[in-house]
Amino acid sequence: MSTLPPRSASLAPFFTPNGVAVIGASRDPSKLSYGVVRNLVDPERGYPGPIYPVNPKADEILGRRCYPDISAVPDPVELAVLIIPAALAPGALAACGERGIKAAVVISGGFREVGPEGAAREQEIVEIAQRYDMRVMGPNGIGVIDTHTPLNTTFVKGMPPRGHIAFLSQSGALCGGIIDWTIGRGIGFSRFLSVGNEADVNETDVIPFLAADDVSRVIALYLEDVKGGPAFADALRNAAAAKPVLAIKAGRTTSGQAATASHTGALAGVHAAFRAACVQTGVIELESIQALFDAALALAYQPLPAGNRIAIVTNAGGPAALAADALEAAGLQLARTSPETQAVLRGFLHPDAPVAGPVDLLGGADEGDYRRALDAVLADPAVDGVLAILVPQALVHPVAVVEAFAAAAAAQSGPARPVLACLMGEASLDAAYQAAHAGQIPAYVFPDDAVAAFGVLWRRARWVQRMREQESGGRNQGSGGRGQETGGRGQGAGDRRQESGRPAGDARWSIQRAKARQEVQDAISAARSAGRHALDAAESRPLLEAYGISAPPEALAISPDEAATFARRIGFPVVLKLISPDILHKTDIGGVILNVQDEKAASAGFETLVARASAAHPGAHIRGVQVQKMVSGGQEVIIGVKRDPTFGPLIMFGLGGVYVEALADVSFRLAPLTLADAWEMIEEVRSARLLTGLRGAPVADRAALADAIVRVGQLAADHPEIAELDINPLLVLAEGEGAIAVDARIILAA
Repeated sequence: MSTLPPRSASLAPFFTPNGVAVIGASRDPSKLSYGVVRNLVDPERGYPGPIYPVNPKADEILGRRCYPDISAVPDPVELAVLIIPAALAPGALAACGERGIKAAVVISGGFREVGPEGAAREQEIVEIAQRYDMRVMGPNGIGVIDTHTPLNTTFVKGMPPRGHIAFLSQSGALCGGIIDWTIGRGIGFSRFLSVGNEADVNETDVIPFLAADDVSRVIALYLEDVKGGPAFADALRNAAAAKPVLAIKAGRTTSGQAATASHTGALAGVHAAFRAACVQTGVIELESIQALFDAALALAYQPLPAGNRIAIVTNAGGPAALAADALEAAGLQLARTSPETQAVLRGFLHPDAPVAGPVDLLGGADEGDYRRALDAVLADPAVDGVLAILVPQALVHPVAVVEAFAAAAAAQSGPARPVLACLMGEASLDAAYQAAHAGQIPAYVFPDDAVAAFGVLWRRARWVQRMREQESGGRNQGSGGRGQETGGRGQGAGDRRQESGRPAGDARWSIQRAKARQEVQDAISAARSAGRHALDAAESRPLLEAYGISAPPEALAISPDEAATFARRIGFPVVLKLISPDILHKTDIGGVILNVQDEKAASAGFETLVARASAAHPGAHIRGVQVQKMVSGGQEVIIGVKRDPTFGPLIMFGLGGVYVEALADVSFRLAPLTLADAWEMIEEVRSARLLTGLRGAPVADRAALADAIVRVGQLAADHPEIAELDINPLLVLAEGEGAIAVDARIILAA
């Protein structure tokens, strides 16, 4: 733990303290504080160190001597658990600081969650903790469990079995339910943390601690709110490089999201930035608590697969067919056994048993049949993992079958292949599930759940492979371990990825960027001085050009004669666009005229646009009409920015038109981006297949598109004043011809 950041290293007393004091301990079995002491003194899984109940009105609780206050508690004591009325918590915490205690768990509620008075009390706790250099977990949590110390400072009855899954939750009640579930299933955990309101200790502090923890093989997170986005993302990235990190976040949707001035703002839901952070740091995000722990079991118990070919060994055809159907959706494929393996299987199975894949042992198969079949299939070079399915039969002993699964998994020679189980049932399989967890075989009730867990193993395997390629200087280096892998995604882009976040082929980028930053800053300052928070297409163009994003020749006309003159100079055909700070969506009022062929049409077009604006928005301020060279051909796409309050600039990519407006077929990443990030964004968008030359269309210049995405990300990262940005459309021309920003809008932060 010595290599941890100081804030994370200071968490050790929460898990391995030398002495625990319980302030507010009660003799009443109906009180929560009694439950805390009960868990600490449990004769089988209790804390082995000194335990000090603090209660001035009691002599002893559960056989342990009571002390009137924390100052009377003898050494050694490193951890205090406070479960007292909220109004008394600041004074008790200050007394802990005077006593020299460096870690305190505040279980009590009645703080920020109840309103301003509680928030002020919580701030007082923070100030006390800072004054005494003391770490505080909570308030409004349920405490900490370490199954290896062992230590249980919660009031929840029972202790999870010792294992290797660390779980951090921002919901205490959720922890209580999961503890009960793990005990019932025999699932082993290493550490449970209920961080409560996170007045002091938060997930960004805890994640590095768990990443360096030798007893935790996988980290699972339940989050409702994230603080300190960039630091949190760094903690995730570093942790995921060391071990699997799984996350689920509540609040993925919202009703009545505030309207925004950009397409990007409208499409960037409340969850987009968190999802992007997971993708870029290697964290695997799950959609449900069930999926979270299904995946955690697989990652804690089994090795990663070398490939995505999964064999199915079953005693029932229906569940095997369901599993086979689910494989493709998880990025996997059904393994077909080799002729040699099929010959071995035919040597002892019923003649009617299918052996190519899935391998169906038929209903009468016993533990011996499963063991021999698994030994043969696991030795097959065409197999990367095995899903063993058991549907209980009258003459089959489920525990013996599961023990055969574990024995076959343990007996493998050479690189180990993962073995997962589907035990399809409940009433007759309780002991079989217990046996599965004892043998470190992840067991699931339904085939699709087991396949989904296999899919997570494969995603993690792909991620690890990419990290190794980066470290060894492979062609995919520079993705920085960023960009979560899913089955089959990202293939074919390796030759286009480069190490740095700067645009490809621009050796002067570092010098140009300093100049670009100043140019953009000057433009932003000028706009703000004029009282404007929205930059129209004409004003946005210089900002984009400063960062190397191409735009067609254009000029801003303020009269019909200027429109005709500028059109002649630029060269026909041209496009005319209304420019007004009061009309953000000019196409809604017919504020764009395409394919203007001569000066007369340009002059008349100017007057037409002004008339349309006056009719639709009387009194609107009209800055003029943008005269722009008309660009033919190319594929319309959109690149946008929405600044997330937690994580910073969020970059969006999607194809233009109906794909963005109606289908929301877009991808997101956090800025700044690497070229690897940009390529992945392109590949994630389903409609981006149109850029590859479908049905004889020319292949689009995707390299120029990726370059533009990176440049927009750098612009947003360099200038926190930019709240929203749309380049809509960016025209991606034929391969080798580049990409051109035809229209843009920038919204500055208020």
